[in-house]
Amino acid sequence: MSKTYTPRADEIERRWYVVDATDQNLGRLASRVARVLEGKHKPTYATHLDTGDHVIVLNAARIAVSRNKREDKVYVRHSGYPQGLREETLGQLLARRPEEVIRRAVRGMLPRNRLGIQQLRKLKVYAGADHPHEAQQPEPFDAHGAPSAGSGEQNEDQ
Repeated sequence: MSKTYTPRADEIERRWYVVDATDQNLGRLASRVARVLEGKHKPTYATHLDTGDHVIVLNAARIAVSRNKREDKVYVRHSGYPQGLREETLGQLLARRPEEVIRRAVRGMLPRNRLGIQQLRKLKVYAGADHPHEAQQPEPFDAHGAPSAGSGEQNEDQ
């Protein structure tokens, strides 16, 4: 009888990846980032564990959105008080806090539980091109959103 493999906490290897959001579609970028945060790109992926990697997103202010979404997409929240409904368009939120646009898009693609919250903590988003994580030596994403070919996940024979 075979047993299901489950990675232990000391076996999980976390890498850092950097993504440039300049002229990338918001939804496609968010889905690729969410995949890496969850760890679905690794052979050791487990649904009940956080096996994902850290992701740094740069140039959040230069993200691309399709058609009329800057005016039509509305973020809604309520304070809980009477007349506490607050609405903000995507364009207004991009002008005020561009990092929040990407964070909310990725958050919607992660699990809605403690595990999703833990995975979202590994996301770092910056409006400009500078970030304070040079000591972690982040690796770049390739054009398709997967970690680059030199990330060490493949065999040396290929």
